Amino acid sequence: MATDNVGIPGVTLKEHNLLCFASDVDDNVLTQARQLAGLPFIFPHVALMPDAHFGKGSSVGTVFGTQKAVIPAAVGVDIGCGMIGVRTSFTAADLVDHELVDLRDAIERTIPLSPGRYNGRVLGGTAEARTRELSELAERTGVDLGHSPKWRQQLGSLGGGNHFIELCLDEEDRVWMFLHSGSRGVGNKIAQKHIKAAQKLMRKFWIDLPDRDLAYLPEGTPEFDSYLRDLAWAQRFAWLNREEMMDRFSTLLGEWIGEPVTETERINCHHNYTVKEEHYGKTVWLTRKGAVRADKGVKALIPGSMGTASYVVEGRGFAPGLRSAPHGAGRRFSRTEARKRFTADDLEERMGSIVHRPGDAFVDEIPDAYKDIDVVMADAEPLVTVLHRLRQVMNVKGT
Repeated sequence: MATDNVGIPGVTLKEHNLLCFASDVDDNVLTQARQLAGLPFIFPHVALMPDAHFGKGSSVGTVFGTQKAVIPAAVGVDIGCGMIGVRTSFTAADLVDHELVDLRDAIERTIPLSPGRYNGRVLGGTAEARTRELSELAERTGVDLGHSPKWRQQLGSLGGGNHFIELCLDEEDRVWMFLHSGSRGVGNKIAQKHIKAAQKLMRKFWIDLPDRDLAYLPEGTPEFDSYLRDLAWAQRFAWLNREEMMDRFSTLLGEWIGEPVTETERINCHHNYTVKEEHYGKTVWLTRKGAVRADKGVKALIPGSMGTASYVVEGRGFAPGLRSAPHGAGRRFSRTEARKRFTADDLEERMGSIVHRPGDAFVDEIPDAYKDIDVVMADAEPLVTVLHRLRQVMNVKGT
């Protein structure tokens, strides 16, 4: 899309209740954004992030505010999905004389990967304390977890798709641990439950929508209150899930190098969630689906695709962007289409010297299936300041 002269830095398209920050965006994404922007409770507008791509109900990379209503499908089924990154005191020189394949294998043995794979038992230490916190939160707020009897075993597990664990180096060759995951199966169950509840309400009230996945929960209904309680719990689960995996990763890295990890910085951020915020003088429910909070001075993480750069950023607090920023590269091709276009050999060539698990299981995660992360970051210039550019030396994924 060619940039229009709309008078707002970074905006490529400005319509009623819609601002687009993407220089590369499909028509079906714009259709979804226009349908969302047309709902009567949207305020102040819909902002499409530079990585926006087609999704369920609303596109991934969509940020918007609502008044007196929330849209469960617009948050998505991986509630609280996000990133955690840790800068260590190690440098690239500390990695010499160690086999990264051994670290990869240790991670694969210690952190359950792939959908449906959880811990065989509830672990002690930090996992025990974190599951206890979550149990107490559920009891205190009235969250019913009967649909997920094994949720405790899910804490500290990665999942599949675009979730990953990486060892990276920044521009000064400092070692970073980097990790992407969310609320796992329990978050999915919570999301599906409330998406169905919203759709049932729409039928009850005879409300016709352009997309059934825009079904919403009006404030003042029991369904609204129930969703917000469950949502807050799932967001906390996702946050602690990343913390638990990062602690395990840190232990394994220290054992592999032969010296405990000293952390110099830790950043943990959601990119699929709803939270109460103030925008343009009004309090709204701000939904970020595939977007990170980018308030002025707030640090966040924006990963690239498998085999490409990732970024540590600081928010600029840009009001037209709803103080948000992209959450990653954004898909260009669906997983099915990527497997038609690319092969395991293509992926091997793209990964180069990065240590990973070879084979055809991850072909649909090839960088060519995603937008160019450097273009996405150029589009995001009004939204964030880049602090560090990371390059991967090891990648671990679940199928």
